[in-house]
Amino acid sequence: MPRPILATIHTAALSHNLARVRTAAPDARVWAVVKANAYGHGIERVFDALRSADGFALLDLAEAQRLRALDWRGPILLLEGCFDARDLELCSRLGLWHTIHCNEQIDMLAAHKTQLPHRVFLKMNTGMNRLGFKPERFRAAWIRLNALPQVEEISLMQHFPDADGPRGITAQLQAFDAVTHDLPGERTLSNSAAILRHAGVLAGCSDWIRPGIVLYGSAPDAPARSAADWGLQPTMTLSSRIIGLQQLAAGDTVGYGSSFTADGPMRIGVVACGYADGYPRHCPTGTPVLVGGVRCRMVGRVSMDMITVDLTPVPAAGMGSEVTLWGRGPKGAVLPIDEVAQAADTVGYELMCAVAPRVPVVAD
Repeated sequence: MPRPILATIHTAALSHNLARVRTAAPDARVWAVVKANAYGHGIERVFDALRSADGFALLDLAEAQRLRALDWRGPILLLEGCFDARDLELCSRLGLWHTIHCNEQIDMLAAHKTQLPHRVFLKMNTGMNRLGFKPERFRAAWIRLNALPQVEEISLMQHFPDADGPRGITAQLQAFDAVTHDLPGERTLSNSAAILRHAGVLAGCSDWIRPGIVLYGSAPDAPARSAADWGLQPTMTLSSRIIGLQQLAAGDTVGYGSSFTADGPMRIGVVACGYADGYPRHCPTGTPVLVGGVRCRMVGRVSMDMITVDLTPVPAAGMGSEVTLWGRGPKGAVLPIDEVAQAADTVGYELMCAVAPRVPVVAD
């Protein structure tokens, strides 16, 4: 019998979350962001559920090839653009749209020999300070691109650094509009947080939106708001089972470092899941888990292959009882991935992407 840990991808939830995004920006076309192997869900597993999107956005040429192999003939956008001049040939062959965020990429395009001009997205750096041209240099970059015979059409893009927080989007939106108000081309401005939190302000501003984490059922502004608050459904469940039981007396300790001490008699369930499976090692005592759909707490340190759980709230639990590390449990119970991420002082994105290759994955 295989080790009883499993990641389940809920394809109906993916479709639901995509529909939720469309209600927030009904006039915009949707890039379904599937970078990092669809946030750890698997491009091939999510494809059918997300194929009603208008395009797919990602980073890797290999992932773009996988989408074309699935018979996707619509737009694919490389969010970081090309990393080498040779990448442009594959863009031509696969019909990929790509981001231009620096002069070196314009140089590569200018030297590229092609009979098929490229669709490019020129990126402005409005304050994220990762990729893109500063506002004062953006128009010069646009003029260079516009003069190239290798370029068919230029779209305009930027990325909000604070759409999920109190600083908001006003300064970035003003900076973008000040430079681009008289430039032609489609716009793509909104990430997940902007789509949901600033829909009214951005109505009509984006021809394309770029939902990422919201497609996968995580709140873009957790813990301030939950996925349920936004009407999102969890798309990944990580589950396992109890493989061992221990009865503790007051003063007994659990796990490496004896970091947890029982203050009275208690039953402990040993669960087949650890940091080698992608469960966060830094989850402390008190991190929520579901046992048979009942909320319990993890105690002690996370080990490579096991965690230990206080079974006090569920006295009927025993060997083989189902444990939900995040996602959907039995009897309609749900443990939001963002709660586990908050306990580990990280974000739901990391947990999704970190599920280890040794964990079997199925789609329902």
